Amino acid sequence: MVPFTEITKLLRSSILTSTTKAGTGHPTSALSAVELMAHLFFDGHFLHDFEREDNLFNDRVIFSKGHAVPLLYSLLAVAGILSPEELSTLRKIDSRLEGHPVPPMPGIDVATGSLGQGLSVAIGMALGQRLQMNQLQIDMQRKPRVYVLMGDSEVAEGQVWEAAQLASYYQLSTIVGILDVNRLGQRGETMLGWDVETYQKRFESFGWNTIVINDGNSESDVQNAFSQLEALLLNTTRPTILIAKTKKGAGISFLEDKENWHGKALPPELLEQAIREIGELSPGLIVPLTKPESYRSCTAPAVDWTTIQYTKYPSDSLIATREAYGNALVKIGEINPRLVVLDAELANSTGTEQFQNHFPERFFEIFIAEQNMVSVALGFSKLGFLPFIATFAAFFTRAFDQIRMAQYSHGTIKLAGSHAGVSIGPDGSSQMGLEDISMMRSILKSTVYYPADPFQTEKLVVESAKQDGLFYIRTTREKTPVIYNLNDEFPSGKIKIVHSSPQDTGVIFAAGITLHQTRKAYQHLREKNIFVTVADVYSVKPFSPEEIKTLVEHKEFVMVVEDHYPYGGIGEALQTALRPYLGRFIHLAVHKIPHSGSSEDLMQFEEIDANAIVQAVLP
Repeated sequence: MVPFTEITKLLRSSILTSTTKAGTGHPTSALSAVELMAHLFFDGHFLHDFEREDNLFNDRVIFSKGHAVPLLYSLLAVAGILSPEELSTLRKIDSRLEGHPVPPMPGIDVATGSLGQGLSVAIGMALGQRLQMNQLQIDMQRKPRVYVLMGDSEVAEGQVWEAAQLASYYQLSTIVGILDVNRLGQRGETMLGWDVETYQKRFESFGWNTIVINDGNSESDVQNAFSQLEALLLNTTRPTILIAKTKKGAGISFLEDKENWHGKALPPELLEQAIREIGELSPGLIVPLTKPESYRSCTAPAVDWTTIQYTKYPSDSLIATREAYGNALVKIGEINPRLVVLDAELANSTGTEQFQNHFPERFFEIFIAEQNMVSVALGFSKLGFLPFIATFAAFFTRAFDQIRMAQYSHGTIKLAGSHAGVSIGPDGSSQMGLEDISMMRSILKSTVYYPADPFQTEKLVVESAKQDGLFYIRTTREKTPVIYNLNDEFPSGKIKIVHSSPQDTGVIFAAGITLHQTRKAYQHLREKNIFVTVADVYSVKPFSPEEIKTLVEHKEFVMVVEDHYPYGGIGEALQTALRPYLGRFIHLAVHKIPHSGSSEDLMQFEEIDANAIVQAVLP
């Protein structure tokens, strides 16, 4: 057995050397957690097979305190996963070792660094492990765990407490938090400093087991705490957190518990001084990690999408697309056991209640905590599940950072925003998603769909389920007419021509609720002998500029009608792509702050109803 002192000395040396060579980084934040993570990795508590990262029985570790990633890289080097040469490439343009954790990298499932999200991801992973083991009928005493390293500054984030209460609610005893209470944040002391008793009371009030480590930089104290942890995990239904009092910059006298060192690498002369203080090292030291005894892949099995049975909607019916969204989830759930649905206490409004009734074991109530919900979904996706999450379109805006971070984690998450736009009517402006398309379009690799009828909704939901990545589906509260039929197809990136004729003098683009208003306007315009093409921009992103260019060339006018603010919506997307080909361009959108009223009154007030379309077309 290699003395832990040799391991911790090598970790400190690697942290300081790699950050100094990079000229940037957070060495002091990494140094405070050295003993904690060394014992986790090298004392048999963390079971992980790095040669088979897809192993369901692998423990997972999340550095929610992402800026401490030089410690993770150093741990992987001691474990023989990274070479010393690669460790020296930290933060270089051609290196895998970024300044905060980003997959794909050994031991890194998700991107962190935007603080407060790691514990939520852990919930998705723990629920995913539990569900998969239940589906496979696997029962084992030592279940795979999810360890989460958090900083004391980080727990000021409200999302941490959203996650803490949910982990307790679902009795996720396989989640182990490690709170590094090193007292110092970026600009000075944290809210509670070294008051570990208050942290303990807070986590216990949320239903957690707690183990306090009075000196988290003492090898013996940390070892005793992990021994307590192992005994506790044999018989508990609660999540557990180790709360460790540490010193920022621990192990280096001129850094230890000193302010103004956050995010600063040592200059070369101080690095030499620090290395001398650390003492003689054991070069080439490799300490293999303990692997799980069993293997079972958590990779999702292939799905035969040709077997899906779509709903047959009567052509004369009125169906809200949010209802069709729920129907689609049930249809997918019948052929894909990895589909899970997460709700923010709105299942009876978003349509997901239908899935809950059919597959209650794969429906997860996250309650009114949208930020937490997105990160939990990310955790599910990293365990091979296909998470669909829904809430009102307006409420996704508060989870933009979590959606953004899911992209950097290579997560596959499908979001559905219902009750979008002023067309929801009486509830008022606080409930009207009018920024959601702009938000989701700004995510670099996102796909945005806006269906107008139930057939189209089901086809687009299935299309999103077939593909990896982030998808946003905008659904409507109002019941609207059926436009399409079961044989219609809606390829991503295309548009659907609803009306056209050789006499058309203009083109009107619409999607979702405004497509129905445009169809009404089309009839009024025909009565006035004005002929227009009506195009359904159901694929808001991506779309084909070439296809749209063909439609707008040689037309007297082009109009976009959307139930969204003008900035970042469908109109701006089309105008940007087609500017060289546009003559007269008319953009009807939501330009006024809305308020309560009927759907019809509000669409008239915002001038996006059928009459406004007709008036805008007329000379």
